[in-house]
Amino acid sequence: MCFSRGHKSQQLYSYAPWCPSCQQTDSEWETFAKNGEMLQISVGKVDVIQEPGLSGRFFVTTLPAFFHAKDGIFRRYRGPGIFEDLQNYILEKKWQSVEPLTGWKSPASLTMSGMAGLFSISGKIWHLHNYFTVTLGIPAWCSYVFFVIATLVFGLFMGLVLVVISECFYVPLPRHLSERSEQNGRSEEAHRAEQLQDAEEEKDDSNEEENKDSLVDDEEEKEDLGDEDEAEEEEEEDNLAAGVDEERSEANDQGPPGEDSVTREEVEPEEAEEGVSEKPCPADTEVVEDSLRQRKSQHADKGL
Repeated sequence: MCFSRGHKSQQLYSYAPWCPSCQQTDSEWETFAKNGEMLQISVGKVDVIQEPGLSGRFFVTTLPAFFHAKDGIFRRYRGPGIFEDLQNYILEKKWQSVEPLTGWKSPASLTMSGMAGLFSISGKIWHLHNYFTVTLGIPAWCSYVFFVIATLVFGLFMGLVLVVISECFYVPLPRHLSERSEQNGRSEEAHRAEQLQDAEEEKDDSNEEENKDSLVDDEEEKEDLGDEDEAEEEEEEDNLAAGVDEERSEANDQGPPGEDSVTREEVEPEEAEEGVSEKPCPADTEVVEDSLRQRKSQHADKGL
């Protein structure tokens, strides 16, 4: 049955021969269809097994299924499939209180049209499978292998068709434009390489400057250490010289007892002898000089 726009209501009944509920509703539907002219409606009946496309378009998921159409607007009747209820649904215009099928659910939408195509293809495959297994007596697994191979071949064929279509509609770029694009790509690569080289050179320069700064800092530290060693050597020399002077002064301060009661004549030869004794001993001076030399050599080794 084909639904068309018009002032006259249309009623569709979808069923399947194997459905027990459909078998019970058939008689009620036949009575309702006989009174269609009196009710001023068009009545139709569709076997979903023979017409899988209509089953997909109306997205029939349960059986039996009843649909009402008025002015291109579709509604689904969900009441019992009894003659009196169907008749009252039309006479009392109960269909006006039912929410219509709109959007993608509408049988006239693009989505339901695609669904109808899928259902029709699946119905044809099912009929072909029955022909192989029932009529020809081929095993079921052979039928499945056939459909798998046919699906692969069909997919490859459709891919080839798409490639040919893309090649036909593809417009190649002119030669000078392609050359320019290649030159631009090369120039961009060269520019990137230069940027990388510059970055590496900057890193090397920064590393060299850091090394130079570290060397300068090390030299300054060595110079500071050398100055400190020299100051320590000078302090040690001053301390040694002070010690020698103290020893000399102590030697001069020590004298023989009863020195005040001695006459000037006796004092003069004694002073002459003390003058001779006040002269530093060469052995003592050599020991002091050796100790100074050893300390200087030790400080020089520490500075190195």
